[in-house]
Amino acid sequence: MAPAPYRGAINNGFQFCVGVGVLAANLINYGTEKISGGWGWRVSLALAAVPASILTLGSLLLPDTPNSLIEREASHNKAKMMLQRIRGTTNIHDEFEDLIQASKISKSISHPFKDLLKKRYRPQLVMSIAIPFFQQVTGINVISFYAPLLFRTIGFGESASLMSAVVTGLVGTISTFISMLTVDRFGRRTLFLVGGAQMFVAQMIVGGVIGAKLGDHGEGLSTDWSYFVLVMIGFYVAGFAWSWGPLGWLVPSEIFPLEIRSACQSINVAVNFLFTFIVAQTFLAMLCSFKFGIFFFFGGWVMVMTLFVYLFLPETKNVPIELMDRVWREHWFWGDMVKESKAGAVDLE
Repeated sequence: MAPAPYRGAINNGFQFCVGVGVLAANLINYGTEKISGGWGWRVSLALAAVPASILTLGSLLLPDTPNSLIEREASHNKAKMMLQRIRGTTNIHDEFEDLIQASKISKSISHPFKDLLKKRYRPQLVMSIAIPFFQQVTGINVISFYAPLLFRTIGFGESASLMSAVVTGLVGTISTFISMLTVDRFGRRTLFLVGGAQMFVAQMIVGGVIGAKLGDHGEGLSTDWSYFVLVMIGFYVAGFAWSWGPLGWLVPSEIFPLEIRSACQSINVAVNFLFTFIVAQTFLAMLCSFKFGIFFFFGGWVMVMTLFVYLFLPETKNVPIELMDRVWREHWFWGDMVKESKAGAVDLE
């Protein structure tokens, strides 16, 4: 529903609100940790019902999108009125015709998951798997899930560890807001590359410091080194929060054509949650096995994903979703594959 010039900022608002939620959760954990009698974790867990209730009530107020209305109703009047309403103008003829044309193509495909295996959709299939996979192996969920444990490991106390998680949550929220302001100006690739380089440097430094000062069996860092590691983790979180955090959701939402969008988004979310689960369940074992090397492990993946973006992900800034196929046709790697496949499809028809 977002207009192309502002689509990045509006979509990144999703990750910004996630950041606000993480920050709120960290503040709640910091406060409830002080409740005596073992009730703290119960209060913390029960308060999750508040945002769940807001989501449930809010879903009742959401309007249908023009795309959805065109797909589901024979008459296009409601879809046209909705598009005029969200654009704030009656001059929507060209965009509305693009939506109708995209809908016709979508309805011509009865098996989107099967069609997704065709060569013409190879870029979208690769991105629907690679982007959510890479987002999770940045190592951010290590910070999100286990920040207090990490900070206790390097020398902070219980309460200080929880407060450190609050600080990193605040850094992430502010950085995501910066991403909202800049993503439609500098583009997706720029933020991906800058954020990737920033995360890589931070992880190499943190791993090196912990390895040199803490080793495999050290009891804790000095106060100065502990705060330095905290600053570098904040530097890492900032890099994620204006790159892979919001863009890991933004880019998949805008690169899939309508006819395979539901299938690709299903794969995207499934891969994301699958590797969220895997990383969360294996992190403690990996920490015990790799020790300070855990930061080098995730740093290696960050280097791989940054090179992947540089080589294979085209810029999608200001491109209407209905016309997104042109960025693949013009790409140095995907272009010949997509053009050849589409030419073959035309010949068959």
